[in-house]
Amino acid sequence: MVKFGSSKEINMKKDYRRLERIIKGVANHRRIQILELLEKTPELSLQEISEILGINFKTASEHLRRLALAGLVMKRSDGVSVRHKLTNRGLSILKFLRTLE
Repeated sequence: MVKFGSSKEINMKKDYRRLERIIKGVANHRRIQILELLEKTPELSLQEISEILGINFKTASEHLRRLALAGLVMKRSDGVSVRHKLTNRGLSILKFLRTLE
């Protein structure tokens, strides 16, 4: 039996919160589109992503922020722009999503 407030219980809560962040990170059709786009064409800028998907720049920015917080997308500075690509976790999540189709 786990005592309330034990370190094991606290670690379990952290794991659940981490999983929640990952699930929320991908729980939107636009974010799934962004993941698929970055799988096909890595190293895209925010501007390129918003233009290809035909979405507002600010909207794309918020989706990418959430994907990065979930650890699904990696950002890399390239002079004046930032390039985005999938992380290994992002690839794994995308593969998992395809099993649900």
